[in-house]
Parts: sequence; C-alpha cells; structure tokens
Amino acid sequence: MLYNYNKLIERISGSSGLSIDDIERRIEAKRARLSGLISKEGAAQIVAAELGINFDKQKMKISELVVGMRNVNTTGKIISLFPVRDFVKNEKQGKIASMIIADDSGNIRTVLWDTNHIALFESGKIKEGDVVEINKASVRNNELHLSGFSDIKLSDEVFDKVKSERSYSEKKIFDFKIGESVKMRAIIVQVFEPRFFEICSECNKKLIDGNCSVHGKVIPRKRAVLTIIIDDGSENIRAVLFNEQIEKLGINEEELEKPELFLKKREEFLGKEAIFSGDVRKNKIFNNIEFFINDIEEFNIEKTIEKLQK
Repeated sequence: MLYNYNKLIERISGSSGLSIDDIERRIEAKRARLSGLISKEGAAQIVAAELGINFDKQKMKISELVVGMRNVNTTGKIISLFPVRDFVKNEKQGKIASMIIADDSGNIRTVLWDTNHIALFESGKIKEGDVVEINKASVRNNELHLSGFSDIKLSDEVFDKVKSERSYSEKKIFDFKIGESVKMRAIIVQVFEPRFFEICSECNKKLIDGNCSVHGKVIPRKRAVLTIIIDDGSENIRAVLFNEQIEKLGINEEELEKPELFLKKREEFLGKEAIFSGDVRKNKIFNNIEFFINDIEEFNIEKTIEKLQK
C-alpha cells in the first residue's frame, strides 16, 4: 500500500541519514535495472539492505509493514479475534486462527498456523483486548503470518488509542497487485446471478454435506455470494461480494432469492457508479486476480470536487 510504502521510506531515510528524495531515486534506479519486474516496496527493501539497514532487528509500526517482509517484529492490540478453524490439506488436518491487531499507526489481519500459538487463544491465555508482542513473522497478501518459528506473547505496552479503520490506497485497476488493499471509483458493467451455500449457525464455517467440522450436524444458515464486473476506465475486474456487502450495494435477501426481483434489481445496477474498497486476491482456479469488496460508498460529485480543490 502507498501509505505503508511512504512510512517505509521515512524509516529508511531516518536510519540512513539520506533524504527521502535520494532514497526514492535509488529505488527507481533499482527498479529500472531490474526492468520494472519488482515492486517499489521490494526495491525499497533491497535499497535498505544495501545501506546496511536490517529490519529483522527493528520493531516496526504496523503502518511500516509491506508485503514481502520477513522476520517482522511488531506490537499491537487485538481489536478483533475470529473463531479457530479446522482445515484439511493433502489429507492432513490442521488449525488456523486469525485476528486483527492495531497500534496508533494502523491495523493488520494476523494469521496463526502453529498449534502452540493457537492453544494460547483456545485456553484464554491471550484474548481480545490484550496487547501482544510478535516476533519473526512475515507479511504476505497484506496479512501478518506467524509460523512455528515465530513468537507471540503478552506485552506490557499500553495503547490508549489505536487505529481501527482499514487503510486503503487509491489505485487504478490496471495497477492492481495481489495482496493490496485498494479503493477506487468504478462503474458496474455486469452482474451475475447470485450463488448460495450453507454455513454453521454456531461458528459461520462452511458446511460439508450438511455437517460442520466443529459442531457436527447443525441447523444451517444460508449465505449468498454475488459476482460483478466493475470498470474504472483503465481496465475491468471481477469483484466478489458476500451478504453484508451485497446489502450495502442495495440488494436485500428477498431480491436475491427471487429471480424475477433479482433481474429487475440487476438492470437497476448496471451502469451504477460507486466507490469500492477491498482486497486484491488471486483466484487459484482461473489463475487471475479478483477484487473482494469490503465496503461500498455512494459516489458524490460535490465531495469529489471539494477534495480536488483542497
């Protein structure tokens, strides 16, 4: 994200004594030598290494974290804690836990894969509202990931105020990269029929043959997913919305479930312009990028003009 990139540049500048302009010239020169095959964030990390700056031994603010960093050390307050999920991969069972941690500069989704780390949450030793110190983590897809080599423990640090709102960089679709959280103004050019699947009414996990991997046979809840195509003038992209985001688009449950009502609503939304915020991810089945929408705002021309004037 642009915000994180700027923070990273400031840290490199402060650690090296070089000006921000000098750092950015070195970054662009590095990208030019590599024929533009590396991101600005990646080039910045190479420049930092060449200047003898080792982030592995530094404590980072959340706003300074960029995709590709390894051995990250940071501290944050747990502002959201999600249920532990079971999964099966290559016939092996495992667990995954996730949370949102925040400091006074930003917040980031944090994913735990190690059963020893997950046990700290299952036993209640670490809970929502606690401040945790994390060491030797990595940043992938704009998320902080902890492996078995990482450390997590309670911290005595106090955060009176944390930044709980998501940070998005404003970009054109043409410039999207996997893992980015972005915001853009775009037009809906296609709306596909909704699909439905069932989730557990206890933990919201997707049901397999009517069963939850944790709670067994449960009373299912129906969940909808809607796919649209949006275009911002530079390119178009396939975008995905789930129940909460579909409601923000202006389609209610009855309109989703009744084909005649949905077709009427679909015609209403074709050509609709709005501000979309979300995450850029890779569709592993089709090997292309998709946009997972988190929020939708009405496009207001007066606010846009006021922003440009400022």
